[in-house]
Amino acid sequence: MTARTQVLDRAVGQAMSAVSAAAKRGLGDPALAELVVIRASQLNHCAFCLDMHLAVARGLGVSERQLDLLAAWEEAEDAFDERERAALALTEAITVLTDGFVPDEVYEKAAKHFDEARLAHLIALVVAINNWNRVMVSRRVPPGGYTP
Repeated sequence: MTARTQVLDRAVGQAMSAVSAAAKRGLGDPALAELVVIRASQLNHCAFCLDMHLAVARGLGVSERQLDLLAAWEEAEDAFDERERAALALTEAITVLTDGFVPDEVYEKAAKHFDEARLAHLIALVVAINNWNRVMVSRRVPPGGYTP
């Protein structure tokens, strides 16, 4: 496996960073945002993004228990509240579009926990991290290059 050093054109990288930052701000819950981006990064096997966002999550005080159980969040019912579970289910549905759409029940459950604006920001955040994951995985950017 060869690392491909140039990740993105500067303007594209800045635009992607701006979308990510706006989505996180609009969601209004930094810890939840990190759980969402970590879960998408797990699904997409993006070591760089996992390394980066796990460090950010720890810095925000996200519990080690949540981080340890995130890959199996559905079975770890007592580790995640209903709002977090709804966000994680939506994250998975958007990240893995096996049926070509997000199931109505997943979307409706998320809509019960997030107002329209926050739901839009949550969706934008999932789309943004999927974008980053695909760039970093396709460029084979190794973990360890992020410093908080």
